[in-house]
Amino acid sequence: MPFREWSGIISHVTESEQARLTAWVHGHVQGVGFRWWTRSRALELGLVGSATNLPGRRVEVVAEGPRDSCERFLEVLRSGDTPGQVDHVAELWSTPKGGLTTFVER
Repeated sequence: MPFREWSGIISHVTESEQARLTAWVHGHVQGVGFRWWTRSRALELGLVGSATNLPGRRVEVVAEGPRDSCERFLEVLRSGDTPGQVDHVAELWSTPKGGLTTFVER
């Protein structure tokens, strides 16, 4: 079983641990197909959530699903292989809220 360490505390992590990732993607990510691309990557990883344009050349990405899939998704958002130009990705991890059935572009 994998281990994860937070602030010196070691915890067992299961493959099925569910998580909610909120990521704010900064850069030239509007008008370049970024939300469509993000939705495609999320669905490939079995995640649900949304990608929403925000003011200030940002896209808010919310994804829920297995923690390991959310972590891979965050890596993809930061990979440099996205449409447009990603300058920075800020992240926030939380407990899933549920109620989501697919991944949508807003």
